[in-house]
Amino acid sequence: MIVAVVGGGQLARMMAPAATALGITLRVLVESEQASAALAAHEIVVGMPSDPDAVRRLLAEPRPDVVTWEHEHIPAEVFAACAEAGVPARPDAGALLHAQDKIAMRTRLDALGLPNPLWCEVASLEDVADFLAEAGGRAVVKTARGGYDGKGVRVVTHPEQVADWLEAIGDGGPRLLAEEAVDFDRELAIQVARRPSGEIRTWPVVESIQRDGVCSEVIAPAPGFSALAQREVEHLAEVIATKLDVTGVLAVELFQAGERILVNELAMRPHNSGHWSIDGSVTSQFEQHLRAVLDLPLGDTTPTAAVTVMANVLGGAREDLPAALAQVTDPRAKVHLYGKEVRAGRKVGHVSVTGDDVDEVCRRAVAAAAIVRDGL
Repeated sequence: MIVAVVGGGQLARMMAPAATALGITLRVLVESEQASAALAAHEIVVGMPSDPDAVRRLLAEPRPDVVTWEHEHIPAEVFAACAEAGVPARPDAGALLHAQDKIAMRTRLDALGLPNPLWCEVASLEDVADFLAEAGGRAVVKTARGGYDGKGVRVVTHPEQVADWLEAIGDGGPRLLAEEAVDFDRELAIQVARRPSGEIRTWPVVESIQRDGVCSEVIAPAPGFSALAQREVEHLAEVIATKLDVTGVLAVELFQAGERILVNELAMRPHNSGHWSIDGSVTSQFEQHLRAVLDLPLGDTTPTAAVTVMANVLGGAREDLPAALAQVTDPRAKVHLYGKEVRAGRKVGHVSVTGDDVDEVCRRAVAAAAIVRDGL
């Protein structure tokens, strides 16, 4: 079996061990031979998704059994090429739209009666002013397409704070939406996997801790989250996966505000909030994604420890990250490096620690990640 992946980042890279274990050939379209996934994939095709020749080479004989994605920025022409080659694209364009376009996502979730924050599309200073009045004077304005890790997002209290974005709409810039600035207690996430024949499995709800708009730590399972709340969020994720016809892994990012659970974002691929599953679950999100897009039986998602904490490693003082391996002496710390050039704030790896006590496990994961980032 051959799985073709569009995108050469760390998500494609982390599919490689699972593919190897399952006897699957991973063929990846990478941006360069130095891309993160290029160092781990079984086969690589160098090129961009916007390059028709590169896409043809990705789909060349022997034909892949399926094409999937490690990011949402997939041109429509790629789906057309897959259809012409007779290779299924999973998730398909109709599903992926709801991860590519936040206005499409919000509109569809509203139609399904699922819990959105207050929101509307805005195209003028007057629209923003009206929404601010309705939302209590503070809002989050987002570009409908292209934003991630805090990019394409502004917290505003006055329409002029997004005047440049509004002007850009007329020049072909992305559409904008405004959302209420949710006064949340914490951010949560849940991963769900669905295969074309309909089988669905979920992982436990996790708590995601953000710093400067970027995920810093993930605690699995989310502390203090009741079994009833887990079932309710599982049902929410399963409805989204089914009604949007998602195949593969879907990450649903959530806000918890008192008794309210609101959908924040969707990602139709393995996601940073699910990296803990590599070391903390019977089946990782990467193996499960491969199983799901190939329509193979899904694996068990039971945690293998009472607590798993994943701490991201962002680019810092250390440039030679493998040198950190001699300094991370915690025997429970599992270090995952992405083979990427170190730049300030860039995700270059993560560390997972398992155990029984949330505070201790979190402390150990954060400490090990700090050593990898900056040294002792």
